[in-house]
Amino acid sequence: MASRLRIDAVLVQAVIAGALSFAHLHDLASAAGQDGWKAWAYPVSVDLLLVAAWRRLRTDGPSRLAWCWFLIALVASLGANVATAGLLDLAQVPAWLRILVAAWPALAFMGGTLLAHSAKDQVPDQSAPTLHLDPDPHPDPDPDPEPLNEAAELDASASLSPAVEQTPALPAPEPVPSSPAVPAPPVPAALVDHARKVADDHQARTGAPIDSDTLRARLGVPPQLADAIAAQLA
Repeated sequence: MASRLRIDAVLVQAVIAGALSFAHLHDLASAAGQDGWKAWAYPVSVDLLLVAAWRRLRTDGPSRLAWCWFLIALVASLGANVATAGLLDLAQVPAWLRILVAAWPALAFMGGTLLAHSAKDQVPDQSAPTLHLDPDPHPDPDPDPEPLNEAAELDASASLSPAVEQTPALPAPEPVPSSPAVPAPPVPAALVDHARKVADDHQARTGAPIDSDTLRARLGVPPQLADAIAAQLA
């Protein structure tokens, strides 16, 4: 029961304060030349902008935009309450106040549009921890590791266990016997006679005996056959 009475008292206080502020804004707008329904629309505009800014602060968190329009609406409401408390002659409203009252609809429209359609202007939380991704503590083994040579294995085993006896040196491989010399192919007598003519012609022109490479090129024979012909011509 006590909680219900406390909530009801708060609601009654809010209704009374809203009604008084509404009346003060109406009286100030009417004194500034806004008569008829326009004078009743001014308090609605101020209160709606105040509520919209406060809701933006509650839902999206603190932001410069919401605080700016909340303070503008609060100053407009408090200014009307103070101005109608006898400090201002409502029969002779100054020109600057008439200008402010006349410019309020455009100002309130701009504030409501920005509050409704602008993105959040929140300051990022610098205290939030940063997630650092550590490398995998158990990396996958290399699917195709390169084999270690014998010298590297011997060095690793010697460094890990100095007391272990060293592996004896492997015996040197036996030399591979060279292949027997291929016998020179038989040379036809007619080819030898033709080669001798080519050699004589070469020596007559150059003054030097013909070599096996030149002879092979002139006759068009394989290297082994050219060597065998050159041996017979020597």
